[in-house]
Amino acid sequence: MRVLVAGLNHKSADVEVREKLAFSGDKLAPGLQGLKDLPGVKEAAILSTCNRVELYTHVSDPEGAKREIKRFISSFHSIPAGLLEGKTLYFHSGPEAIRHVFRVASSLDSMVLGEPQILGQVKAAFEFALEKKATGVLLNRLMKKAISVAKRVRTETRIAENAVSISFAAVELAKKIFTDLAGKTVLLLGAGEMAELAARHFMASGVKEIVVANRTLARGQELASEFEGKAVPFDEFKDEMLHADIVLCSTGAPDYVVLKPDVHAAMGKRKQRPLFLIDISVPRNIDPQVNSLDNVYLYDVDDLQTVVDSNRSERRKEADKAEMIVSEEVETFERWLDCLQSVPAIVSLRQRAEEIRKYEVQKMLNRIDLDEKERKAVELMACSIVNKLIHPPTAALKEDTGDRDQLIAMIIKLYGLNGSC
Repeated sequence: MRVLVAGLNHKSADVEVREKLAFSGDKLAPGLQGLKDLPGVKEAAILSTCNRVELYTHVSDPEGAKREIKRFISSFHSIPAGLLEGKTLYFHSGPEAIRHVFRVASSLDSMVLGEPQILGQVKAAFEFALEKKATGVLLNRLMKKAISVAKRVRTETRIAENAVSISFAAVELAKKIFTDLAGKTVLLLGAGEMAELAARHFMASGVKEIVVANRTLARGQELASEFEGKAVPFDEFKDEMLHADIVLCSTGAPDYVVLKPDVHAAMGKRKQRPLFLIDISVPRNIDPQVNSLDNVYLYDVDDLQTVVDSNRSERRKEADKAEMIVSEEVETFERWLDCLQSVPAIVSLRQRAEEIRKYEVQKMLNRIDLDEKERKAVELMACSIVNKLIHPPTAALKEDTGDRDQLIAMIIKLYGLNGSC
């Protein structure tokens, strides 16, 4: 029995190819069933995200399964088989497949190292496969182990603790200034993608209110509604600075829109309550002289990029620790898998021993007349003899040895067991 992973990700295929091969929406259920029905596939699960599409299977013949899976993907998505050649579609089997699944769940194979979303996506893929009864003993154990490995990585390393995006770095810096963002108000100057992403991070960190000042009021209202905030005309942002704790500026203006006199006036009315300004515009839209004011903290995109670069370096260091955890867990899983391969032989050995015991005991009882107490004594003695005789080979099959396959073959031959064990 083997674990086989087939897939493509952000490193092997561009977004156009990934979109064509995605098992999203109403494609997931028939896709999973089609995969499970392939010859040689015993169990299956599918992970399909914007950055990867991976098929996890339990197969008896990896090489044969690879051919079947390629044909299946080509047929299911109605794409030429040639699109899957080269580096687009990758396969991992055996220990490398196990390692790959553990690394994916632990976000060691993600576009953004340490990102937290992938673990939830792995959980969802597993739960869906469970619901559709597509998994069994092996994949159930593999997916549960992958989830526990990911949790161990997050507990024992700091791989997810440092911000590695500009918008998230802004939030992390705000936390350092205010300690707690609960109850704070954020003023967004601009309603573009970066401002929206930062707003999501701020709301996730407990911010009370988002106010959007945008030159196109309709777009500002659209963004504000997503966070149950409010939108104001852009030229009213100076008034809104009186109430905001954090101002994030992300506009397309060619020059400064927030000037030192504006902030100075606002600080006087705020009674010097701290104000944190983040300028992620290029070119900059907040006058750098603002930073000279008391209780005003200004960071621009270069400041944030320095934080991001430093944090990426820290994440890479933590990734080395995470890789060691993954290696340990792969070895543990491999030992369990080896033991699992011995189960059919152990079951067959016990069944064969029981057949012989029952036959010989019954044959003896048919020859001599014993009362109930004596019959039970004979039965117990026969059971004891059988257990003592099969204990050594059973224990040997369960041991962590490198010659397990040879041992299984020898026991099958010596005890005349079914060769299919």
